[in-house]
Amino acid sequence: MNEYAQLSGIDLEVAAKLDTGAKTASLSARDIKRFKRNGESWVRFYLAIDAAHSHPIERPLARVSKIKRRAGDYDPDEDKNYTARPVIALDVCMGSALRSIEVNLTDRSAFQYPLLIGSEALKRFDALVDPSLKYAAGKPACATDAHTAE
Repeated sequence: MNEYAQLSGIDLEVAAKLDTGAKTASLSARDIKRFKRNGESWVRFYLAIDAAHSHPIERPLARVSKIKRRAGDYDPDEDKNYTARPVIALDVCMGSALRSIEVNLTDRSAFQYPLLIGSEALKRFDALVDPSLKYAAGKPACATDAHTAE
C-alpha cells in the first residue's frame, strides 16, 4: 500500500510504501556521514531521490540499527550478516496525522519509493492497512502546530 508523506522540517512530500513485513522505516539517503556537534553524535546526508536535492540535511543520530542482510546482499569481506545503518527521528505527516518516527538512512534510489514505512512506524500512526487501496489518506494535511509526541 502507498500513501503520500510530508517530511516536516525538510519541506518535502514523497510517495511512501507501507510495508507491514518490514519492522523499521527507511529513507533514501546518500553521502551519509556521522560527525560530532557539541559532544553529540549527528549525521549529515543528502536525499537520494532526484538531482533537486543537492543541499545537506543534518539531524541528531538517534541510534545505529543492525539490519539483516538478504541472502544476495552478504559481503564476505565484512563477514557480517547485517548492515549498520544510522537512525534519525523524523516528523512525518500522513493524512492529518503528524508523528515522530525513527527512520534508518540508506540509498533506496533503486526502489520506486524513497520512503518505506515499516510496522513500528505504522503503529505510531495507528494505521489500518488495506492492500487493495492506494493513497487512501489523501494528500498530507497536518496542522503546523500539531503535537508529535502521541
